[in-house]
Amino acid sequence: MINKLGCYLPAKQIPSPFCNERPADTLISLLVIHCISLPEGEYGGKAIEQLFSGCLDCHAHLSFAELVGLEVSAHCVIRRDGNIEQYVPFEQRAWHAGVSSFEGIAACNDYSIGIELEGTDSSAYTQAQYQALATLTAELQQRYPAITKQRIVGHSDIAPGRKSDPGSGFDWCYYLQLLAD
Repeated sequence: MINKLGCYLPAKQIPSPFCNERPADTLISLLVIHCISLPEGEYGGKAIEQLFSGCLDCHAHLSFAELVGLEVSAHCVIRRDGNIEQYVPFEQRAWHAGVSSFEGIAACNDYSIGIELEGTDSSAYTQAQYQALATLTAELQQRYPAITKQRIVGHSDIAPGRKSDPGSGFDWCYYLQLLAD
């Protein structure tokens, strides 16, 4: 269900300008789980799409002031109802990790896939999100076999002290149990 360009066919495709080519001969080998809501704790609106598409009105909400000039994207967003939006094909580098490192290798955007769950660092995620994430993860692992269970991390793992997502509301044990061995 992932085509040769790296598009997840069941997802709604919404192109983001905030991506570029991965370095030559890059092995995609890391899956990074994030969370996002705009404004924080509010779900179902268009603000995430607008942020990742580069058209968010940063005057629409007081909390958006810190987003002025931000160029950020993720490969996919999984909404509370389990629907998936894809902003960047997996074969391209999305700008999701920022300053980051995994196992001593910096610049995680180069070799990772970033998935955002609609939520907050402290909110519980929905059953529909876990199911959609597990299904997507299985597809990614089939397409990119270097993404093993040991190479699925939170944003907090690759940017400790700077990021805390997906947060305490994310049930890692449950999610990993959903994945086939």
